Amino acid sequence: MNNIVLGEDFFSGVASENGELIQQKNKFEDIMVWYRCAIREVRTKLEVLNDEYQNNHDRNPIDNIKARIKTPMSIYEKLIRRNFPVTLDSILFKMHDVAGIRVICPFLDDIYTVADALIAQDDIHLIQLKDYIKEPKPNGYRSLHLVVEVPIFLSTGKKLMKVEVQIRTIAMNFWASLEHQIHYKKDQEDVEDVVAQLTECANIISQTDAKMQEIRLQLEAEGKLRMD
Repeated sequence: MNNIVLGEDFFSGVASENGELIQQKNKFEDIMVWYRCAIREVRTKLEVLNDEYQNNHDRNPIDNIKARIKTPMSIYEKLIRRNFPVTLDSILFKMHDVAGIRVICPFLDDIYTVADALIAQDDIHLIQLKDYIKEPKPNGYRSLHLVVEVPIFLSTGKKLMKVEVQIRTIAMNFWASLEHQIHYKKDQEDVEDVVAQLTECANIISQTDAKMQEIRLQLEAEGKLRMD
């Protein structure tokens, strides 16, 4: 139904009175609304879990939540990069990260607490799980990536939408944010040295995460922990 071929002009927002292009634009905007609805559904679930945990355990496993929808041009470029047909169907069925949520947790074990509680819900279907904490990327990147399918309910009926959920600690997010700003070229001559330095920083941060969790667990066991 949505196997409509889209061109670069469509994604770059070139104005046109062409009826077919306007129809495509309307269908594309419908899909973006569906993704925004899916983000709301997942975000609400995470906020509810955080509130419940605060009530029952006197602390929050989630520090903050950020969400985003890929831009039209970013969607187009990824379809081209992956050699997927540039169609609405490809957006819906080939791409898993059009809608994204990043969950920042205080401690390592919070990551798995949040992930397990989310995917245990009976209206959440886990599509994919990649654990870059247990198996970091070569440059040291760490995070838990989930792709989940969640139902949204529209006037026309129920639709199942995919949302990518990245869960990481504050320290992991600090590293990833700085690494993203470095913008090193992967084909430059000294790339191996750059990757080695990034990996060293990531390992130090990982050790800090582990030590902070150890301190927290020790204080909890001794009844000395106060989480305000």
